[in-house]
Amino acid sequence: MKWDPLKYVEFGDYRDRPFFDLTGRIHTDQPHQVVDLGCGPGNLTATLAQRWPQAQVVGLDSSAEMLAKAATQATTHAGLSFSLADIADWTPPAETDVVVTNAALQWVPGHQELLAGWLAALKPGAWFGMQVPGNFNAPSHVLMRELASSARWSPQLEGVLRGGESVGEPADYLRIMLDAGCTADAWETTYQQVLTGTDPVLDWVRGTALRPVLAVLSDGEGPAFESEYAAALRAAYPGTPHGTVFPFRRIFAVAQKPLAT
Repeated sequence: MKWDPLKYVEFGDYRDRPFFDLTGRIHTDQPHQVVDLGCGPGNLTATLAQRWPQAQVVGLDSSAEMLAKAATQATTHAGLSFSLADIADWTPPAETDVVVTNAALQWVPGHQELLAGWLAALKPGAWFGMQVPGNFNAPSHVLMRELASSARWSPQLEGVLRGGESVGEPADYLRIMLDAGCTADAWETTYQQVLTGTDPVLDWVRGTALRPVLAVLSDGEGPAFESEYAAALRAAYPGTPHGTVFPFRRIFAVAQKPLAT
């Protein structure tokens, strides 16, 4: 599945806010090694290099398109680099002090088991911060899955979209972190985003959730699917004089490994 970095950052202010809400809970002043799992176009990874200028900050992503965009960030920040990698195959290097993963783990089946392994591998005192979308059961995603399973579209799209099993609840991630012996905090936030323009919710999901569908459909089929889906979205998210309100639920968890005694 190819990613479009420009489409992904189109709603930058809204997409970036959870990252800063997450990293604001990571309380360390001088980490030496920082990893951003699923770094995307690298603009947010660059803020980690700004926050911790003495650190080596590495952004990892499986999308060559995203990393091509991220490469421009590495030229302006000392200690910042990017590499092609699959999160599912990654293991924390022994010297890692901070791991951040923002809106990436929902694409990785079985990431809860991976999380337990990552926490076990981190050194004493290291931090792990994660954020995933909690809106798989929101109308935007339910309507997409219902349309994909309809008689017209199921032959092409069967098994393409995942549902609520893609992520856990805050309590699930908290348990994993506590079981690993960490000090942990988990929470959720629903941002009431006001989107503008024609079919703004469709524009929003084009950057992420709709991409697996468009990757499978032909150039002729994609617009037809979008047309049906857009009509359903307009009914579920009616416009107001102020714009279209789009609730955006996110799930957060932060852990610190205990210091050696």
